[in-house]
Amino acid sequence: MNSRKVILVTIDGMRPDAFLSCEHPMVEYVRRNASYSMDASSVFPPVTLPAHLSIFYSVPPQRHNTLTNDYVRPVRPFDGLFEQIHHAHKTSAMFTGWEPLREISRPGLLTYSEYAWAYSMESSDTYLTDRALVCIKKHEPDFLFLHLVETDEKGGHDNGWMSEQYLDRVRTALDQLKRILDACGDRYTVIVSADHGGHDRMHGANIPEDMVIPMFFFGESFEAGRELRGLSLLDLAPTIAKLMEIPIVREWEGNSIID
Repeated sequence: MNSRKVILVTIDGMRPDAFLSCEHPMVEYVRRNASYSMDASSVFPPVTLPAHLSIFYSVPPQRHNTLTNDYVRPVRPFDGLFEQIHHAHKTSAMFTGWEPLREISRPGLLTYSEYAWAYSMESSDTYLTDRALVCIKKHEPDFLFLHLVETDEKGGHDNGWMSEQYLDRVRTALDQLKRILDACGDRYTVIVSADHGGHDRMHGANIPEDMVIPMFFFGESFEAGRELRGLSLLDLAPTIAKLMEIPIVREWEGNSIID
């Protein structure tokens, strides 16, 4: 397999039943064109910073040591995905709508990055997608991480999970995903995942509403229309490392979903 460039998009707080019921054209597009899971697992606690650290370091929160949205240094540090990309002399970019996600990358690893506060503009999801697309057009980084937060903040926390306002934020996030696929799907493998779900106006409980998440995989390494089972957030870093032909760290606990 030739090395791939990869875009990872996380849609913060998107539940699989929200995706399936939001009546967006991307629902059918995913079913026809991606390998996908509607029953993948978050980590416990299903909270944004612990979940994203688990994505990039492929271990549960009890191992990376951050159990809330306040970062705690790990007792025994090891390299995560951004470190491995840097060691391989490849370039990384990160565009995030939530400032604490700075902790998923150590200083000096990112070639390009930008943060936009969700409440500072009408749609930080749209703005960050704009900026990510500009970065891809000008610099073509080997790996780009795009974090879309408004589904969680302006949708779930402000109005309640599965409210119409929340579903509208899901639709906005899917609009951005379509833009990424339209602009880059022929040059990049695109992977999409939620970090956690939610219920009422909160998340963090060990219940299906918070723990079960969707994942989508677009690109020639993945079979179109295939439904996947038994995935977790820990599988994302090994899968991306395999696609990019960079070493998988011995301490990672997840598994690549491709051979």
